[in-house]
Amino acid sequence: MQAKNYPIKDWANDDKPREKLLSKSPAFLTDSELLAILLRSGPSDSSAIDLAKEVLKLGENNLNELAKLTPRELMKVRGIGLAKACSIVAALEIGRRRQGTRPVNKVVVKDSREVAAYLQSVLRDLPYEIFAVIYLNRAGKIRHFEVISQGGITGTIADPRKIFKIALDYEAVSIILCHNHPSGSLHPSQADEELTAKIKEAANYLDIKLLDHIIVSEEGHFSFADQGML
Repeated sequence: MQAKNYPIKDWANDDKPREKLLSKSPAFLTDSELLAILLRSGPSDSSAIDLAKEVLKLGENNLNELAKLTPRELMKVRGIGLAKACSIVAALEIGRRRQGTRPVNKVVVKDSREVAAYLQSVLRDLPYEIFAVIYLNRAGKIRHFEVISQGGITGTIADPRKIFKIALDYEAVSIILCHNHPSGSLHPSQADEELTAKIKEAANYLDIKLLDHIIVSEEGHFSFADQGML
């Protein structure tokens, strides 16, 4: 076991996070070792790995929980300044976006589960509600993903005019509405149902098909189409 004040540069190469990553694979590194590479250094009396363990503890030793923390919350850990906090948040956001990249680039959207998996990777950790739209072409290929609005913990407002302006810009023939419920509940509100009906009616006038309205949370997803509500 390394002493707390024993500098990483003096460790054996097999124990140094960067050297281990280069000689083996990132998969061989623990979460704290990967985080230590981002942090680069710890306070004067501890190493970057010790600091990384303290950061992980703040996130309940769970990367999903860590991803929900803001830079200010991370800065509660001694040794984490603004630069280190922003590096952690940025790295976790890149990981989140990477997770969602593959589904959105699939040629054809096949079902609500496929879309929901992408949406959960993008929206599930947000503490506020986001309303977004997926725009598709005639082949069912996703042309564009647009966040229409964001609100507070309890809701957001979507402007149909903005939704359909973007649809026309991308020559979309169908759309999928989507938003998250930070509360974890998957039950659509009356406002959700009214908005869905309003957008469906407007879409018909423009010969654009509303394929679905999907609500996501950490608990799973709810599909208006699957429930026969469209």
